[in-house]
Amino acid sequence: MIRGMTARCGFAGGSVAVLLALSACGGGGGNGPYFPPGGVPPTGGTGNSAPTVNQGKSGPKALVVEVDGLTHAALRDAIAQKKATALQAFQIAPAWTGGANGTISEQRTSDNPGSATLLTGSWVQRHGVRWDTSDQRIDAKVAPSIFAIAKQNTAAGYKTAAVTANPRYSSLLGNEPGTVDAAVDCAGSDACVTERTSQLIDSGQDLIVAQYGAPAIAATASGLKSDAYQRAVTDTSAAVGQLLARIAQRTANDAKEDWLVIVTTGHGLDAFGGSTGLQTIDGKTIFIASNKTLAGLPGAGLAAPADNSLLQLAAATDIAPTVLRHLGALPAAADYRFNGQALQAATSLRGLSAKTGADKGSIELSWTLTGATTAPALVLRDGKLVATLPAGTAAHTDPIVAASDGIYTYLYTVVAGETSVALTAQIAYVKPPAPELPVPLAATLKNGLLNYYPLDTLPGVDAKNASTLAPWAADANGGTVVDDGFKPPYKVKALRVDSTVKNASGMAGYRLVQNNDVTTNPAVTTFTIGFWMRTDNTCSQGVSNGATVIGNKNYTSGGNAGLAIGLFGSCEIRFNVGTGSARADSNGYSLSAGQWAYVAVVIDKTALTMKGYVLDPVNGIQANSTAITSALVDKLGGLGNGLGLNEDGTGLYYQRETTSPRGAMDFNDFAIWNRALTNDELTSIFKSGQPLLTLLFP
Repeated sequence: MIRGMTARCGFAGGSVAVLLALSACGGGGGNGPYFPPGGVPPTGGTGNSAPTVNQGKSGPKALVVEVDGLTHAALRDAIAQKKATALQAFQIAPAWTGGANGTISEQRTSDNPGSATLLTGSWVQRHGVRWDTSDQRIDAKVAPSIFAIAKQNTAAGYKTAAVTANPRYSSLLGNEPGTVDAAVDCAGSDACVTERTSQLIDSGQDLIVAQYGAPAIAATASGLKSDAYQRAVTDTSAAVGQLLARIAQRTANDAKEDWLVIVTTGHGLDAFGGSTGLQTIDGKTIFIASNKTLAGLPGAGLAAPADNSLLQLAAATDIAPTVLRHLGALPAAADYRFNGQALQAATSLRGLSAKTGADKGSIELSWTLTGATTAPALVLRDGKLVATLPAGTAAHTDPIVAASDGIYTYLYTVVAGETSVALTAQIAYVKPPAPELPVPLAATLKNGLLNYYPLDTLPGVDAKNASTLAPWAADANGGTVVDDGFKPPYKVKALRVDSTVKNASGMAGYRLVQNNDVTTNPAVTTFTIGFWMRTDNTCSQGVSNGATVIGNKNYTSGGNAGLAIGLFGSCEIRFNVGTGSARADSNGYSLSAGQWAYVAVVIDKTALTMKGYVLDPVNGIQANSTAITSALVDKLGGLGNGLGLNEDGTGLYYQRETTSPRGAMDFNDFAIWNRALTNDELTSIFKSGQPLLTLLFP
């Protein structure tokens, strides 16, 4: 939050710098108290009494306090134990951060990205801060900060300030000079944060962001159950109380001064007090605490959900528009860029999401509405109105017209009454050869097709009558036929394999057994395995040790003999082969959560290559070739038990890997060829979206 001209533990900015540079920063850190006697005491004032006559102007003002390391659960416990009395009367609710897993909004649940979201009301695809390193900068052109937007209200003449303990935060606004009138880098001293913020409140600043770090330091060093952490939480709550006391004095001096105070944290912590940056529920769980009642803040007073229902609550992206609405600086719908809503609104618009249509020429938007839903819904694309929908509408399909195939990005804003939410959507657009006509499948896809399952009915039947597909265990049939989610004329059925359905031994999933296995048949020198797949809407299985999409090996280790395709964090697909002592991998393929993508692996036993493909409706065509060895080719057959679907070659992957969650994966048009499909052939499958059945039985 500090630019290059700002000195550590000092201010930059006009007369405020002259006034406040005379005060010491205070202590903090080390092994002593978090607010030592030489700095700011845990209780009482800052060493000087609050003025009885206010400096600065009257009217709306806002203080946002970010407390690194303060979890929602710890705050609730502290309040219950009367150790956070300053926040006792606040409206406190669980909320979430980190963007949506498996989408372009997904970001690390860690310090810099969390702080960037707080400052901009946007996720990483807009603010651009991905890592906890000092070189990270908010993309001010795409995602201006709350300071910059408040400054746009020139008639109000708002004065802004930032006080930070975390030294990494000092550079986030490096691309946005002049938007913060007074900036302080407290160099790790929380005592300094309290002292400087108190002085800024007294001096009449209108928008202040203050950041504390003691709870995070204590959690990392000693854990969430330690006395040190509990003391840090208590001391930080007392420090916030000191800031509230200064505000109370100002409002006592001037009843027209109207303060909004928001207390929050940048991300959650795991059970050990650490920050993994991953899309775990613990890491995504934050809180929003407000001194004012906010009509659009759900879950107040409740414990945080332990599952994905957390995502139905308020988000970190709601804080910036909430603050700006209080200041009267919220942009109009045509200029609205926030990935959250102002929480004062009587209408709540949640779960705004975008998917590529089955025609790959449209974007399907959906959302949920609660509260007042009597006004028409408006949809804007890149600031231009594209649809006016009846009140209560919660979906819209936007047809895209582009000159050629490619990846296109659009900013959508949905407006319902006084509520607006924006979303960046991306599409791997496919231009149709003619209106209403699909892209044709390559006719050559019939060549070398050994096994083919349309998967629109159960039991699954190989159209080539050369393999079988059935549950790993008859008493653990997790297979059902489901709608593919598309609209007519693209709507078909698909196979859902749910690994939560298991027998007493923990066996689950499906298994495909070929009459003549391409992985071991010496007459087959190249082969391709390809299929459409879809995860759930949060890619929930792609965490911890990952999930097995397909595999003929024991996938506890990628080094074990055989072939596997896995699903990992951030909805990443990985291709793997192993010998038992060596392995080869091709990683880094992005899958879009809840959307159909085509996945294929091409093995050339002679050229010694493994080529992975993920053809995704958002991220486009991803392909990469990896060298393999003859030893890996010799072990491609794995355990010889067939190919597992949502399981490995034992049917017991999830039983062994207990931290990898069981769940449902959807499959369609599963096929195996005894040759290497070309890029063009695979691209035709993806662009067409038509089943191979149309080639076999035209």
